[in-house]
Amino acid sequence: MATNKRDYYEVLGIEKSASVDDIKKAYRKLALQYHPDRNKAADAEEKFKEISEAYAILSDDQKRQKYDQFGHAGMEGYSASDIYNNFDIFRDMGFGDYDNLFNMFFGRGARGQSNRGNDLRYDLEIDFKDAAFGCEKEIVVPRMETCDTCHGSGAKPGTKVTTCQNCNGTGQIRRATQSLFGQMVQVMPCNKCGGRGSTYETPCPTCRGQTKTRKVRKVLVKVPPGVDNGLQLRIPGEGESGPAGGTAGDLYVFLRVKPHQFFQRYGDDVAVVMPISFGQAALGDEVEVETLTGRAKLKIPAGTQTDTTFRLKGEGVQSLRSGRRGDMHVKVVVRTPHKLSDKQKKLFAELVAEEKEEQKKGKPRNIFEKIGEAFR
Repeated sequence: MATNKRDYYEVLGIEKSASVDDIKKAYRKLALQYHPDRNKAADAEEKFKEISEAYAILSDDQKRQKYDQFGHAGMEGYSASDIYNNFDIFRDMGFGDYDNLFNMFFGRGARGQSNRGNDLRYDLEIDFKDAAFGCEKEIVVPRMETCDTCHGSGAKPGTKVTTCQNCNGTGQIRRATQSLFGQMVQVMPCNKCGGRGSTYETPCPTCRGQTKTRKVRKVLVKVPPGVDNGLQLRIPGEGESGPAGGTAGDLYVFLRVKPHQFFQRYGDDVAVVMPISFGQAALGDEVEVETLTGRAKLKIPAGTQTDTTFRLKGEGVQSLRSGRRGDMHVKVVVRTPHKLSDKQKKLFAELVAEEKEEQKKGKPRNIFEKIGEAFR
């Protein structure tokens, strides 16, 4: 989907906090206003498509959540047909013959009876840093393609091919039906010739009259920076070829991001836990911390408590929506030593004794301040 589209909430004239009922009411009002069978304005059909797409996204909890998080970039995994295929939007709104409305949206006949090739799915696993900065991956996709022997006719080369008498060579048949908005004409592929417009007596020996054969194709997938688990990338025309010279379907790449050994991702921010010693916490120090782009210096103030979190601006993941990078949050954890020298044991014993005395006097002091004094 293009990213220069209007905001879906703006299209329906609703707030981002709108309920499902509010969304449905807004859509019903606008759909009745701009339906092409009622509104003869030149831009009515485009407006009807726009508001229907907005409704299909915002009325679906999963798609709405992804849109709220990533904007139109998060919808790149969906084609127009995917938006509607699992949601009977037109039937839900009482638009009668919604199959013909699908023809208006997608330039084809009724659902499931199209000259468009099948869409394909490919599950791609990528590294944490590849998701953060983007990458290019070459994948191998098995798919059905137009037969090279008969070029999609289904007939053996050199044998007789005749015009289909059922559709008169058009590959389509039409059916008029009545709907809420008047008569609608439904267009679908011919059931006799399969939309080819022709019939044959001798099938192609390579594809056995099926017009397609299975092949393996290499496809380059460009993963944009900032993607996350579950995001889908749509590659137009890389699905299976359509029957009777129809357009090819699309390839949908479902991304799975492998977890990182150290980093945890929260939106565009990244978090990491870094252990420090008692001495570093008490006296302060300047340490190096691993980031997505390399090592960076981090100043630890004297008296730092365990679980204190520091922020490194701009060291997170690039946002799909804005292009800006998030931040890195470094939580320091004071590491308790497993083995102590005799001198260290003596110093800690003195600190514990002093702590008990101060508790009796009601004047407790920070343990890190005492450690700092002892080390000094």
